[in-house]
Amino acid sequence: MKKHVSLLLMALMSVSLVLGGCGKGGSGTPGTESQAKIQTEVQTEPETGDQTIVQSGDKTAPDQASESPSGESSSPAPESGVGGELNTGSGENKLTCQAAIRVGSLKGPTSMGLVSLMDKASKGETSNVYEFTMAGKADELVGKIANGDLDIALVPANVASVLYAKTQGNITVLDINTLGVLYVVASDDSITSMAGLKGRTIYMTGKGTTPEYVMNYLLKENGLSASDVDLQFKSEATEVASLLKQDSSAIGVLPQPFATAACIQNPDLKTVLDLTEQWNILNKDSGSMLVTGVTLVRGDFLRENRSPVADFIKDHEASTLFAKEHTEDAAQLIAKQGIVEKAPIAQKALPYCNIVCLTGQEMKNALSGYLSTLNEQDPKSIGGQMPGDDFYYMP
Repeated sequence: MKKHVSLLLMALMSVSLVLGGCGKGGSGTPGTESQAKIQTEVQTEPETGDQTIVQSGDKTAPDQASESPSGESSSPAPESGVGGELNTGSGENKLTCQAAIRVGSLKGPTSMGLVSLMDKASKGETSNVYEFTMAGKADELVGKIANGDLDIALVPANVASVLYAKTQGNITVLDINTLGVLYVVASDDSITSMAGLKGRTIYMTGKGTTPEYVMNYLLKENGLSASDVDLQFKSEATEVASLLKQDSSAIGVLPQPFATAACIQNPDLKTVLDLTEQWNILNKDSGSMLVTGVTLVRGDFLRENRSPVADFIKDHEASTLFAKEHTEDAAQLIAKQGIVEKAPIAQKALPYCNIVCLTGQEMKNALSGYLSTLNEQDPKSIGGQMPGDDFYYMP
């Protein structure tokens, strides 16, 4: 799985995971057999392509080293923090169990928007106590949400919809955390629109998942079909980046921060198309947005902990604003967490990661429009049908 691309690309981290927090979900939580089925059936696209788990709670990182894409060893990522003493005051802010809120995210843009919250939690500066788990692939988080080992998770938008269907509605989306992060990367300046891709070979990841659905939608709406281009799917973004390095005439579709890293590595490369902009051109009247990631909560956890969940949303919003407004400081935290190996790459990539915290009606309009587009292409991609109104958190 490891690809020797460049130290400019993201390091692959592997540290121990020790689960804790509230007990497994209540009546709405599927059993082990159901959870295994959900994890098997949900087809997900890795955010970075390689597994990384970050466990928060211990004060000392495991004494391990992992191999970077260049083959050199690198230190494991520092651990995400758990907040200070549990808020045990009277009133709604007290959790129904005396433990942390367990938050899972993917190693990539979704976690990049969380680093300020992770940092504050590690210093005891949050009203909630948090335990953060970082994973390389969404199906790791799917299993933990399904069996109650996570309370909140940041996952691909369509995965949240599939989980909603598989758990009989025991999933609620709190916010959209990331809009589109896909970019067409090439050295050919003549590519200025989707039409410019006709007859070209394009390397990308995500066969049978959201990137393929998005690409097919954009091609179709621009008068092209999959037969007009040669889509070559690779298992990891690092493979695509490696091909772009070897062949300057190659065209790739890469997520951030890989797109930025590839361009830094090869000065001839540039982002010629922003697929988010291409989506917005087609949907300027509908309000639909190209949505990459959402933040979901288990329904049973939400019902029992409404005030702490509301506090989490405020914490998350503040953390995303920090990532957007203080890119230099955020980049340092991103590198510290091992999400991107080098802070300068993280700082350059941040403005293109479309990190947001969209809530309420704006979230519902954007997400429902996006899921509707996926549903038209393949209903299975969102769980078979559009989710109900209770899928959207509308306080």
